[in-house]
Amino acid sequence: MKNGFIKVAAASPVIRVCDCDYNADRVIECIEKADALGVKVLAFPALTLTGVECRDLFRHRVLLDGAEKALAKVVKATEGKDMLVLVGAPVSLGHAVNSAAAAVSDGKLLGFIPQRTQTGQFVGDDGEPSAIDNEPTGFDAVPYSADSVIWCQALPALGIAVELGPDTDGVWSREARSARAGATLIVKMADFPQTVYSTRDAELNARYESRHNTAAVLLAAPGRGESSTDNSYSGLCMAAENGVILAETEGEDSFAVTEIDVEYLENLRRQSGDFDWIDEDYTAIAWDCAPVDTALTRRYSKHPHLPENPAELPAYCERMLDIQVSALVKRMTYAHLDHCVVGISGGVDSTLAVMVSAMAVKRMGLPSTNVVACTMPCFGTSSRTKSNAVVVAEQWGCEVRVIDITKAVLQHFDDIGHAHDDYSLAFENAQARERTQVLMDIANKCNGLDVGTEDLSEFIDGWCTYNGDHTSMYDVNLGLTKTQVRANVSHIAATTEDKVLKAALYDVLDCPVTPELLPIHDDLIEQKSEDAVGSYALQDFFTHHILINGFTPSKVFRLAKAAYADEFTDEELKRWLTSWCKRLFSQQFKRSCLMDGPAVEAFTVSPRTGFRIPSDGEATLFLKDLENI
Repeated sequence: MKNGFIKVAAASPVIRVCDCDYNADRVIECIEKADALGVKVLAFPALTLTGVECRDLFRHRVLLDGAEKALAKVVKATEGKDMLVLVGAPVSLGHAVNSAAAAVSDGKLLGFIPQRTQTGQFVGDDGEPSAIDNEPTGFDAVPYSADSVIWCQALPALGIAVELGPDTDGVWSREARSARAGATLIVKMADFPQTVYSTRDAELNARYESRHNTAAVLLAAPGRGESSTDNSYSGLCMAAENGVILAETEGEDSFAVTEIDVEYLENLRRQSGDFDWIDEDYTAIAWDCAPVDTALTRRYSKHPHLPENPAELPAYCERMLDIQVSALVKRMTYAHLDHCVVGISGGVDSTLAVMVSAMAVKRMGLPSTNVVACTMPCFGTSSRTKSNAVVVAEQWGCEVRVIDITKAVLQHFDDIGHAHDDYSLAFENAQARERTQVLMDIANKCNGLDVGTEDLSEFIDGWCTYNGDHTSMYDVNLGLTKTQVRANVSHIAATTEDKVLKAALYDVLDCPVTPELLPIHDDLIEQKSEDAVGSYALQDFFTHHILINGFTPSKVFRLAKAAYADEFTDEELKRWLTSWCKRLFSQQFKRSCLMDGPAVEAFTVSPRTGFRIPSDGEATLFLKDLENI
């Protein structure tokens, strides 16, 4: 189970009510299909071998005997197949009959997991663990307990719990109890009919339960072969993981297949602290499964910090903007300040910061001229970026100040004995620190706040000058990745009616990211940040999966290949991933003393609440893991 992935499927074949032998053949066909796809866990609806509408026939010996023989047929068909099959059947235990899931693998019946909730058509036992002897079918005594977890021997973090029929919709959260017992996959073998809202409700439940319990949910509902006496059935099958629907189908012979990431769920549970040292009275059922390198078919977004559905992006951006503006208003109000001072360069970060500042002073009832936008050209400033910066600020009604810092920087070079043509690190950093000094001093003069522009991506890769653009009085972009900053600027450009502003914003988005610190020739942007640290979209991908999801670099390389195979070669992905890992450790000293700023996600690199690591940590283990590629 390389990287914690395991392929799962939910199947809902077209069956015939009460025709157990026919139904067993349909189940076996699904097993063969799943085996060819490399599926390791296959789930069917409740009462697959009989149909859910048999009613009083469930107590009839003919149907019970037929279901028993059909189950034996299914068990035999799994011989030689390295797969866990969960198939629904009525089970007679003494004088009681109950709906149960038969756990089957490699020609063996591992156990029965009965339905907990008693209904009019079933009379069961008290749910206490016991054993059932199926000698007529040749089975040995096996566990029979509603409170069971099936443990995968090859993937210890994979525990599988089963909910049947009405148990899947109980008011009391059985899924939560199973999750606390260690189950990371909740299989819901449903019996509900199709209604106008059944699919919507099932999706909502799967999203909520998988998110709330930090688990995966695999659901199979009865197929279209069920009786139409009083109900219709749709064959809904779906898989969800931590609030996200991974696969969903509905119709005849429905079959939903995907991979769940057990390692991801395990990492999230470790971070939550809610699953530590939990001892629940659950029956353990062992399932032997050979380790396998699961082929990935699930899709990974190139931009995990943005919603996958484009229709959700406008509201998402408005929410981010409101967080930024509200936080800035609070800080200014608390400090009794009435001006924002922003250094504008024509890049996306400063462009967003000046627009957020304009929104903030407007919300405070102050004139837009209370935003002092300073462009400070020096050796590496192009006319294109300078023009865009001024246009954006002016269209928002800000006071624009053009302060050429060339003389001040040259004087500083003379003061410290640095040659004017020595383009070393000191040459670059002197400009950034001069700009910060100017902004803070202007803020002091006008009762203002120096609003920072650096974003989360730049703080993670350390692409900023310590005590230069690294520093401000309050950074409104501190919690936004570069892709989120670009999304906000793009959203404002798309929604503004100001044609001049719209054109300037789109040109800002079209410009390459640049620190503008080295001299330029023919007014061309030559110093490009992504040439040094890699694509910011790729960096944000690494950040999401390594820092938030807790994946190893080698696993992230695998996911990056799945997401970015059309843009980057394997060599490029490894190069930028190696660079990212090195900079994560070497640049931590800049994150250890960051200023305040609002988070827009449940992740930040603030030294107070974010990802906290020592400033002298070594990247050795991360780099060594890359050798596994």
